[in-house]
Amino acid sequence: VSMLFLTLLLLFSALFPGAFNCCMKISNEIPKGTLRRVERFEIQKADGLCHLEAVILYIEGKKFCVSPRIRKVKKWMKKNKHKTPRKKSHGKKQRRTKIIKKKEKKQ
Repeated sequence: VSMLFLTLLLLFSALFPGAFNCCMKISNEIPKGTLRRVERFEIQKADGLCHLEAVILYIEGKKFCVSPRIRKVKKWMKKNKHKTPRKKSHGKKQRRTKIIKKKEKKQ
């Protein structure tokens, strides 16, 4: 029975990798000074596998889930957009480079 459970657990985690990273509870308060120590943050939307809107704060390798409706958190997120994981978009940079090169040739 335990071997079957372990096999199903591994299969589920392979098919739905985000399922175990969802915040199940969120805090509606945040201790003073906590936001200064945040290394990065993610926004969890209430769709797909995760059924709760949350802001996930990473501090010293630990994950804290807070409400995205906390005024202090909203304000902090606007100032610290650079702390969100960025998606690699090489296409735009390459296009800009090509445009610049074309302009240089014309001049």
